[in-house]
Amino acid sequence: MATAKVAISIDEQLLREVDRWVEEGEFPSRSRAVQMALSVLKERRADRAFLEELTKLDPAEERALADEFLTGETAWPEY
Repeated sequence: MATAKVAISIDEQLLREVDRWVEEGEFPSRSRAVQMALSVLKERRADRAFLEELTKLDPAEERALADEFLTGETAWPEY
Protein backbone atom coordinates (compact mmCIF):
# COMPACT_ATOMS: atom_id res chain seq x y z
CA MET A 1 0.00 0.00 0.00
CA ALA A 2 1.29 3.43 -0.88
CA THR A 3 1.95 5.84 1.94
CA ALA A 4 1.91 9.61 2.13
CA LYS A 5 3.58 11.99 4.54
CA VAL A 6 1.35 14.24 6.60
CA ALA A 7 2.02 16.73 9.33
CA ILE A 8 -0.14 16.58 12.45
CA SER A 9 -0.38 18.51 15.67
CA ILE A 10 -0.47 16.40 18.79
CA ASP A 11 -0.74 17.14 22.48
CA GLU A 12 2.73 17.16 24.07
CA GLN A 13 1.75 14.71 26.79
CA LEU A 14 0.37 12.28 24.22
CA LEU A 15 3.51 12.66 22.13
CA ARG A 16 5.63 11.77 25.16
CA GLU A 17 3.48 8.67 25.62
CA VAL A 18 3.96 7.70 21.97
CA ASP A 19 7.70 8.26 22.30
CA ARG A 20 7.72 6.02 25.37
CA TRP A 21 5.97 3.28 23.39
CA VAL A 22 8.60 3.60 20.67
CA GLU A 23 11.42 3.60 23.21
CA GLU A 24 9.96 0.47 24.87
CA GLY A 25 9.76 -1.25 21.49
CA GLU A 26 5.98 -1.41 21.21
CA PHE A 27 6.23 0.40 17.87
CA PRO A 28 9.20 0.87 15.56
CA SER A 29 8.42 4.57 15.06
CA ARG A 30 6.03 7.39 15.82
CA SER A 31 4.57 6.98 12.36
CA ARG A 32 3.79 3.32 12.92
CA ALA A 33 2.14 4.11 16.27
CA VAL A 34 -0.12 6.71 14.65
CA GLN A 35 -0.89 4.36 11.75
CA MET A 36 -1.90 1.62 14.17
CA ALA A 37 -4.07 3.99 16.20
CA LEU A 38 -5.89 5.12 13.07
CA SER A 39 -6.34 1.51 11.94
CA VAL A 40 -7.90 0.61 15.30
CA LEU A 41 -10.21 3.63 15.07
CA LYS A 42 -11.24 2.60 11.56
CA GLU A 43 -12.02 -0.96 12.74
CA ARG A 44 -14.05 0.32 15.68
CA ARG A 45 -16.09 2.55 13.40
CA ALA A 46 -16.79 -0.39 11.09
CA ASP A 47 -17.76 -2.55 14.08
CA ARG A 48 -20.11 0.17 15.31
CA ALA A 49 -21.73 0.44 11.87
CA PHE A 50 -22.20 -3.34 11.83
CA LEU A 51 -23.77 -3.31 15.29
CA GLU A 52 -26.09 -0.49 14.25
CA GLU A 53 -27.25 -2.62 11.31
CA LEU A 54 -27.84 -5.57 13.64
CA THR A 55 -30.14 -3.46 15.80
CA LYS A 56 -32.38 -3.00 12.75
CA LEU A 57 -33.14 -6.73 12.60
CA ASP A 58 -36.48 -7.97 13.86
CA PRO A 59 -35.75 -10.71 16.44
CA ALA A 60 -39.08 -12.46 15.79
CA GLU A 61 -38.48 -12.56 12.04
CA GLU A 62 -34.91 -13.82 12.52
CA ARG A 63 -36.12 -16.55 14.91
CA ALA A 64 -38.81 -17.60 12.42
CA LEU A 65 -36.23 -17.86 9.66
CA ALA A 66 -33.90 -19.87 11.89
CA ASP A 67 -36.73 -22.18 12.99
CA GLU A 68 -37.79 -22.70 9.39
CA PHE A 69 -34.27 -23.64 8.41
CA LEU A 70 -33.73 -25.91 11.43
CA THR A 71 -36.98 -27.82 10.94
CA GLY A 72 -35.85 -28.87 7.50
CA GLU A 73 -38.41 -26.92 5.52
CA THR A 74 -35.56 -25.35 3.65
CA ALA A 75 -33.16 -27.62 1.80
CA TRP A 76 -29.44 -27.34 2.32
CA PRO A 77 -27.77 -25.40 -0.46
CA GLU A 78 -25.90 -27.33 -3.15
CA TYR A 79 -22.12 -27.09 -2.98
